[in-house]
Amino acid sequence: MHPLFADRPAAGRALAGQLAVYAGRDDVVVLALPRGGVPVAFEVARRLGTGLDVFPVRKLGAPGHAELAMGALAGGGTLVRNDQVIYNLGIGEETIAEVVAAERRELARREDAYRLGRDALDVTGRVVLLIDDGMATGATMYAAVDAVRQRGPAQVVVAVPVASEQACRQMRFVADGVLCLRTPSTFFSVGQYYADFSQTTDDEVRELLRRAVTAG
Repeated sequence: MHPLFADRPAAGRALAGQLAVYAGRDDVVVLALPRGGVPVAFEVARRLGTGLDVFPVRKLGAPGHAELAMGALAGGGTLVRNDQVIYNLGIGEETIAEVVAAERRELARREDAYRLGRDALDVTGRVVLLIDDGMATGATMYAAVDAVRQRGPAQVVVAVPVASEQACRQMRFVADGVLCLRTPSTFFSVGQYYADFSQTTDDEVRELLRRAVTAG
């Protein structure tokens, strides 16, 4: 299969081209789902001239099927469960609780590691562009939308370079706007649509956030 994007920055530049309506507005902020969403969102924020921040969300990987989301966890205690996956795999409540506890710890670690003492950007009354490198089931993004809404934004717009048709369609029920650049009819994983889908590191996330603050 021929990749759709060379890498995450290339995908971000393509995404920014379709978000030009938000350029130069002081009521718009870009929030990235780390880690993979940060290089994408950095390019969007740079081209639109908006602020950039991270919004840590953790996928709850199904035991034995790490890439399959049985739910997702976001800041503020937001927990989204994919009951169909849980039922199909026969995952017990004790196992779910163990995964949730581990991911809560990782969520807190990332929050501290990425911001380095900086306060989160205020999204009250603003248009939030919520960005990741792609959506497979949409569980992680769904949790992010729910958690961001608790912070009082004017609108929440989900934007991703690539997504499954189902995830993109379902996201329209929870977000104020949805932009999925590509929705391939056959979808197995986000990574298959990138020529370079190497893991984004914590150091890269911190560097991109530092550059965004400096540019601002």
